[in-house]
Amino acid sequence: MKGHLNEAGGHLKQAARDGSEALRGAASAAGEHLRSGTEQVRNDLSSGARASRAAADELGGAAREQYDDIMDKGRELCDSAAELIRERPLVAFGSAFAAGWIIAKLARGGR
Repeated sequence: MKGHLNEAGGHLKQAARDGSEALRGAASAAGEHLRSGTEQVRNDLSSGARASRAAADELGGAAREQYDDIMDKGRELCDSAAELIRERPLVAFGSAFAAGWIIAKLARGGR
């Protein structure tokens, strides 16, 4: 009986060692998968950040172009108004006076 107990104890020790090695191997594999997944997430985030920067640069360029166009049109309108005032100063003065009178009437509520 004692021999069987010793033999069973040996088998248990061997099973414990085998289980321990299997657990270490599984932990190592899980750690490797985790590192691989973490690296993939980093790569994906980096790609997303690069794409966001590129889109922001493109949007900024488009906004600058529109701003320049608006500023050019504003300058053209100012130049056109100045030319009109030089050509017809009385019409410009009368128009400004009439516009001021209408705005004043509206602001007072029609009194």
